[in-house]
Amino acid sequence: MVQLYGRDLSRADVAAHAGDLTQFAGVRLMTLGDGLERGIRMLEFRTGTGLRFTVLIDRAMDIADCEWQGKSIGWHSPSGFRHPGLHEYEGEGGLAWMRSFSGLMVTCGLDHILFMYDAPADNYVYGPRETVKQSIHGRVGTIPARLTGYGERWEGDRCILWAEGRVRQATVFGEHLELVRRIEAEVGSNEISISDKVVNLGFYRTPHMYCYHINLAHPVLAEGSRYLAPIRDVVWAAHAGDDYQRQNVGYRTMPAPSNAFHEQVWQHEMAADQAGEVPVALVNDALGFGFEVTTRKDQFPCMYQWQNFQSAHYALGIEPSTNHVLGQQAARDRGEMIWLEHGEERNYNSRFRVLTSTAEIAESEARISGLAAQPTDNYPQPSGNFQPIGGRS
Repeated sequence: MVQLYGRDLSRADVAAHAGDLTQFAGVRLMTLGDGLERGIRMLEFRTGTGLRFTVLIDRAMDIADCEWQGKSIGWHSPSGFRHPGLHEYEGEGGLAWMRSFSGLMVTCGLDHILFMYDAPADNYVYGPRETVKQSIHGRVGTIPARLTGYGERWEGDRCILWAEGRVRQATVFGEHLELVRRIEAEVGSNEISISDKVVNLGFYRTPHMYCYHINLAHPVLAEGSRYLAPIRDVVWAAHAGDDYQRQNVGYRTMPAPSNAFHEQVWQHEMAADQAGEVPVALVNDALGFGFEVTTRKDQFPCMYQWQNFQSAHYALGIEPSTNHVLGQQAARDRGEMIWLEHGEERNYNSRFRVLTSTAEIAESEARISGLAAQPTDNYPQPSGNFQPIGGRS
């Protein structure tokens, strides 16, 4: 049944109350028409509960806007949802990616994540290309997708909104990787599911690294908002050492925006439940409002926490990753780089859920704390214990 407006409705009931489902919910294709965003195709999802989110077809099928009953969840940076035709991948010493960095979810990969790196290119058997120059967080996030379908699908009295697209990252004498992404949300729900497949369509042995930059913003992020995660160990903090407490911001409780804040990044070792899932949430108790991200430990063994509390850039990032924050060279040295042969693939299955009440926050917190009791200290000493993870040397 479809749960709408406090009632369980059959497909016939929904049809009886309106000439078209789009009165309540649906997926709509549109094109942005002005400024830096001009020409970007976008899908708007509405589930009928007040959950609305948009998918940027021309930005790797990433999620841009996200809100629930008028309360914003997804981050809008000053850069806006810049058209990929304006992007300069290697500009500013590899940091030009920041000029296209905005939205609830930005995909990083497909062959590189984290900071700039000149990767050895001998696997591509082409003498003039000695290295592959990688800018921050890889190329995929600004590549347009080929939209293969979208719409509404009824399964009995359940209705699923969906979209699917293919994003190809390829060059001559180099990588030929494809991301196949499917996004679904059930009418009457506050949950988004993302199913990704990354496959090597080429015949070169190709590296693969992958990360989601999930960016939460005000008002789910506010002074006093809490980060909930099944943390077994705080492994690393970019600001550890003499500066660990200088900004008076720990990992657990969030501050208000401030001027001259310098980003902080942590890596946590997470516990998983019996199904192999890892839930992480940011909650605003004052509003009874939160957002939960669930990933799989066998797909994303690593988890970063990004704190960007600079005024006008105010965001918190939940970042599941295939690799440690140490970067690509460390992944190669430690035998943790994923290498894909022709036809090989990796799959990623994640869920995002809006927590709409104090009861749902309590349920999420109980689930998370039942897996591991996160440190009560806002400044736990990082262990430096990077657990071995899978890969293929």
